Formats: sequence, structure tokens, C-alpha cells
Amino acid sequence: MRENIDNTAKSELEDKVVDIKRVSKTVKGGRKMRFAALVVVGDKNGHVGVGLGKAAEVPEAIRKAKEDATKKMIEVPMNDLGSTPHDFTGFYGSSTVLLKTSPEGTGIIAGGPARIVLELAGYKNIRTKSLGSNNKQNVVLATVNGLSQLKTPEQVAALRGISVEQLG
Repeated sequence: MRENIDNTAKSELEDKVVDIKRVSKTVKGGRKMRFAALVVVGDKNGHVGVGLGKAAEVPEAIRKAKEDATKKMIEVPMNDLGSTPHDFTGFYGSSTVLLKTSPEGTGIIAGGPARIVLELAGYKNIRTKSLGSNNKQNVVLATVNGLSQLKTPEQVAALRGISVEQLG
């Protein structure tokens, strides 16, 4: 389901930093401080990716995370109302994110980390509920996991070997 984006499309990508953590490693001479950045990248047109970068300095960690996110871009299905084709639940670690289809005018109803992913993916009307762990990294990855497993009505019909009208 992964899709490579060519260089012309990379210039249109927006990115948002979700989290920056300071991590330390204890070595013989003391503590060695480093930074880990979690970044979400999307074109607001059905493509989104998440990346993690680690470095001794914050800007370098963010740059690495952006690179990682563009490599891991996925295409997400959307209906004509700017919502998901069907309700689904995404899991990652102990985080669970419910993704619910919504009518026109609902907007994005989601918590912080999940909202960033959905905005950059291009959804306009969607409701979510984050359950379990509220660790930012796990919530973001659970949201992306749920979005990557969504199927369009055409894909479901093809899997069942029937036409879209027969789905009902």
C-alpha cells in the first residue's frame, strides 16, 4: 500500500513536529544527551507519513524524522465528504484509536496527536476516540495503522467478486 512520491510532489508536503524528547544514555564519563523527534508529513490530499529521527541536536533530529516520514508515506482512502469510507480501529502497542465516519460539517474531532495525522492526510469530517495509552508516538502510529487498513467500496467489491451496487 506504500507509494513513492516523486521529487515534484515532495515540495508540496507539509510537516508538523508532534513531539521532541530528550533522551540520555549513561556512560562512563556521565550522561550523554540526545534528542528524538516525531514528525508527521502529508500533502492534505490522501498521503501521510510518520517518521522518527534521533540526533545530538534538535534541528538534525527533526530533519532526519522528516526524511524518514517521506520514505514511509502511505495513501489513505477518502470518500467524497472528506471522511473515512467506513469505521475502523487502529492499534499500536497499547494505544487504540477509533476512526468514525462523519457527515458533512462535522470537522475533525480528534485529540492532539491523532488530529495532526488526520489534518495532514486531508480529512475534513471525521471523529476519533483515543483509547488505552496516550503516549504521543503510539497514538500517532495507531492512527496511521488504522488509516492504512481502510478499504474503499471498490476494493471490498473486488475482494468479494461482486459489483459495488451489490454491496448495499
